[in-house]
Amino acid sequence: MNNPLATFYAWQVRTLQLDGWTSYHIAAGAFLCKIFQWLNWTPFWCVMGVFIIGVAWEIFEYIVEQWSPYKTKKGWIYNTAADLIVETAIAAWMVLPV
Repeated sequence: MNNPLATFYAWQVRTLQLDGWTSYHIAAGAFLCKIFQWLNWTPFWCVMGVFIIGVAWEIFEYIVEQWSPYKTKKGWIYNTAADLIVETAIAAWMVLPV
């Protein structure tokens, strides 16, 4: 019997949602959120700041690379959505009240 988590992970890698850059998006989301916290932004704006910068980055990435590194537009959409989700999720997790 396959482990459901391993099956889910394999599907994410196969559909290009997760790649070598995913960890950088997580790190960038955490780093930016911490900077925004130091600047005394509210938790909402810490998360929104990460999301807005993430969207700007993905637009820049599309202008420079288009979708070709992902083989298909569907792969690009999956990867872009996953990048935005992981960086925004880490920021949201960081500002959760203890």
